[in-house]
Amino acid sequence: MLNKIFIGMFLIAISMALGKLIFWQDLNIFDQMVKALFSAAETGFTISIELTGVLCLWMGFMKIGEDGGAIRHMTRLISPLFSKIFPEVPKDHPAIGSMMMNISANMLGLDNAATPAGLKAMKELQTLNPTPDVATNAQIMFMVLNASGLTIIPVSILALRAVGGSTSPAEVFLPILISTFFATIGALVYVGIKQKINLLDKVILAYVGSLTALISLLLYYLSNHPDMVQPISLVSSNLILFSFIGSFMILAIRSKINVYDSFIEGAKGGFQVALNIIPYLVAMLAAIAVFRTCGAMDEILKVIKHGLIFFGIAQAEFVDALPVAFMKPFSGSGARGLMVETFTTHGVDSFVGKLAATFQGSTETTFYVLAVYFGSVKVKNTRYAAMGGIIADIIGVVTAILVSYLFYEIK
Repeated sequence: MLNKIFIGMFLIAISMALGKLIFWQDLNIFDQMVKALFSAAETGFTISIELTGVLCLWMGFMKIGEDGGAIRHMTRLISPLFSKIFPEVPKDHPAIGSMMMNISANMLGLDNAATPAGLKAMKELQTLNPTPDVATNAQIMFMVLNASGLTIIPVSILALRAVGGSTSPAEVFLPILISTFFATIGALVYVGIKQKINLLDKVILAYVGSLTALISLLLYYLSNHPDMVQPISLVSSNLILFSFIGSFMILAIRSKINVYDSFIEGAKGGFQVALNIIPYLVAMLAAIAVFRTCGAMDEILKVIKHGLIFFGIAQAEFVDALPVAFMKPFSGSGARGLMVETFTTHGVDSFVGKLAATFQGSTETTFYVLAVYFGSVKVKNTRYAAMGGIIADIIGVVTAILVSYLFYEIK
């Protein structure tokens, strides 16, 4: 899919440039595209290098939390809920542990720990599958929960905002958390209904209901006290982040873990992550640069904006950030490139820049997760798994837009 997107953007850009050259006598169009191409490559490499320090910092803290047992404690916390939403999986089955490890790691932003655990969980769930090429209910629920992208600490987004010169990188923390939470709830409700799970069970209601009520009360309070949005967002976001760091430290000390060594080991992983990002970021930024320079991106956004205005949606400031939302279900690296490009074009602390970051954190790469997770166990018939992921994406995007108008000042 990413290959088709990459090729398509270049071919469309070249076709539009030829049209401008032939019909509008725009002699500078190809010169502008070449300059944009090389500028994008330089920008991609520079960002990746600058990102290294921030990623090393956060990956170091995450490793302390992992070694100190943060995932283990989160597993215990959500274990009762798992027994209700995965009724076909025996309580003592090894898949339970792998699934909880995967989702807990995702919530902490530990991508390197999450993916292997997720693939292991799918293989263990496959042992319960009477029809190997057809997805089971448990596999679908697990995949959709992954595709909803519930993440407590969006490390890479905060890091990219810091590198982009944001005056408050963590300002997007709370809006992302709210958006991804409702995306996950929407996915859970859809799959629960399809699988005839009793969503009114007291255990499910205790978990989901209490969190939903808490976030709903927060949104209600902020909507009635708009002057408190900025202070609460800034203070709570940074306070929560430091609370996690502090708890990771305490857990590591209690577990007699060498905190410094854990940090160094995690930081090394951060360096490798930054190194791995370089080719993907350069490739996508280059494709996006020529696509925007030729005018294709502007034309698409104009059509969307006019369509929204036609249907009575006068405030269409969010349209400029929509490419990130459109790309995310297909490619995380592609969406990351669009987000960075939005930072460069509109400003990292602009409304559009903050919304792009919120889009990036509100959902997951649905089709990538479908391909990798089901492909790893050779499941061909995924039934309604894709629809569950798409519903989560739509809810995440809509919530991100609504929350952004509440939290961010339009500049």
